[in-house]
Amino acid sequence: MKYKILLILIIVTYTLSGCDIKQIGMPIVGTWELISATTTEKDTTFSTFDPSHKMIKLINPTHFAFLNHAVNPKKDSSNAFTAGGGKYTLVDSVYTESLDYYIDKAWENNKFPFVIKIVNDTLIQKGVEKVDKLGIDRVITEKYKRVIN
Repeated sequence: MKYKILLILIIVTYTLSGCDIKQIGMPIVGTWELISATTTEKDTTFSTFDPSHKMIKLINPTHFAFLNHAVNPKKDSSNAFTAGGGKYTLVDSVYTESLDYYIDKAWENNKFPFVIKIVNDTLIQKGVEKVDKLGIDRVITEKYKRVIN
């Protein structure tokens, strides 16, 4: 009887806190802020992290989205805001994004597989970014810090 009451309390607590019960055991679910990024093309690796911009990635149990904007935007029309998202799958440590929405349509309907590792509050994802229409074929590594559980 005590265990049934405890289970009911746990379910009620998660429901009231806005946490989906499916999130239990899914440490990737949350809000993440980009803290570093590198790209490797052919034999050259370089940083693609721009500290003048802020990028966050939101991951729920079925979808992801990313938002990127300048921290101190210019007052003219050159202020760029980018966003994208779609569904993802997670099998063991292979996280695959299916990009359904993006400002540049050539990127849409592509899948991007990454190997992920979560260490404490840091998400590291490394994988191939390949878009045949644009001639893009490179390896990217991104590190994110958890913002919200």
